[in-house]
Amino acid sequence: MRIGIGYDVHRLVRGRQLVLGGVTIDSEWGLDGHSDADALLHATCDALLGALALGDLGHYFPDADPRYRGIASVKLVERVVQMVHDHDYRLQNLDAVVIAQKPRLAVHLPAIRRNLAALLLTDLGAVSVKTKTAEGLGALGRCEGIAVHAVCLIAPDIR
Repeated sequence: MRIGIGYDVHRLVRGRQLVLGGVTIDSEWGLDGHSDADALLHATCDALLGALALGDLGHYFPDADPRYRGIASVKLVERVVQMVHDHDYRLQNLDAVVIAQKPRLAVHLPAIRRNLAALLLTDLGAVSVKTKTAEGLGALGRCEGIAVHAVCLIAPDIR
């Protein structure tokens, strides 16, 4: 079995769509980035790649490459999940924490978990997503961005 840790953070900006876990959240604020800036999916990809000892997301999808400008992060997850399977592993579980002062995300968690499970080709019970605020501390507490920590466990595919 192998464990991977992922982290991502993006600045919040007005007038951009907010996407977390591949789910569009109704908000006047969105995450700024080269792609759709889905910090949850980016941290998830980094956790999976870390578990495989294959580096990070930027190595495979560099932000300097115009091909990835505005790309939906679900496409990145699909590629990374294929890499996991190509190495004869399967996801056992994912645990993620989204740190956001705003918007309140708890109501969106069921949809986010369902979408993540589908993207990761696993059962809903293998996917945990929690939200926390930064208690008003630092840049996250001032509503300047959203950060995500993710941990995954993968195991050899014995099917």
